[in-house]
Amino acid sequence: MNVTSIIFLIYWSGNLPWYFPYFLHSCRFNPTIDFLIFTDNYDPNLEVPQNVKIVSSSIDRFKTDAYKKMGFEIAAESGYKLCDFKPAYGLIFSDYIKDYNFWGYCDIDVIFGNIRSFMTDELLNEYDVISARHDYLTGCFALYRNNKYMRELFKQSKDYRKVFTDPRNFFFDETNFAFDEFAKGLHYSQIKTDVESMTHVVRRLQEENKLKAYFEFQIVEGFAGNMLWKKGSLIYRKEFEALLYHLVRFKRKYSEPIDLYQKIPDEFRIGKKKIYYKKKL
Repeated sequence: MNVTSIIFLIYWSGNLPWYFPYFLHSCRFNPTIDFLIFTDNYDPNLEVPQNVKIVSSSIDRFKTDAYKKMGFEIAAESGYKLCDFKPAYGLIFSDYIKDYNFWGYCDIDVIFGNIRSFMTDELLNEYDVISARHDYLTGCFALYRNNKYMRELFKQSKDYRKVFTDPRNFFFDETNFAFDEFAKGLHYSQIKTDVESMTHVVRRLQEENKLKAYFEFQIVEGFAGNMLWKKGSLIYRKEFEALLYHLVRFKRKYSEPIDLYQKIPDEFRIGKKKIYYKKKL
C-alpha cells in the first residue's frame, strides 16, 4: 500500500481545451494522488474525479497570494507567464499542501499512465526532487519533497526576483531556453543563460550534496504514435510502459471539438496524428 502522499498543483487561465477530459480521465485512474486545479474558468457542473479538486481563481488572485507569501509584487499578466512560477507553487499554495509528503506541478496537456508504477515509495524516500526527463527538470511533471527548503528552492537561483518581476517568460521552471545544451549533456556550469534556471539550480545543489535529484526519461513526447492507454496504463510500442504522454506537439496537429463533458473510454490508442477509440479500429 502506498503511504507517500502526493499532490499536484496546477493553474490554468482561459478556456479549458479539448484534451482536458483526457487529462481528467487519466487522473481518475491515479486515485492515490491528488490534483488541485486553480482556474478562472471554473464550471461547478463539470464532473471531476474524487481526487481532483477545481478551485475558482484568477490571475489577480494569484498575484495577491504570491505577494502574501513572497513579500513583493510579481509580474504575471497571462497564464503562459505563470509557468515561471511553478517552482514557487509549493510556497504560494503552502496552505493547501500541509498534509502531503510531496507536492509538484504538471501540465494539463498530458495523459497520465500509472504514476505509482514510477513514483514508488522507495524512490520518493530517497530523492528530494524528481524530473520526468534524464537531462533537465521538466515543467510538465516535477515533484518536490514537502519541506521548507524545497518549497523555497527557487530562491537558490540568484535571478528569481528578476524572473518573477519581469513579464517575459524565461522557462525558469526548466532551462531558460537551454534545452539543447542540457540535452547534449553539457555541465550546467558550461551553459550560460540570461537567468539561472531551476535545472541549473538543481544540478548545482545536487553536486554540492544539498539535495538528491532524480533525472530519468519516463515520458513520451512528439508524434510517437503506437501508444495504448488502457485503464490507467500507458504502453508504448506494445512493450514499454510510460509515465505520461505529453501532447505539447501533438495538440498542434490534432484536436477534437471542445466537449468538457465528453466521456472518455477506458481504452484508446494514440497514433501519430489522431486518437482512436477501440470501436473505430
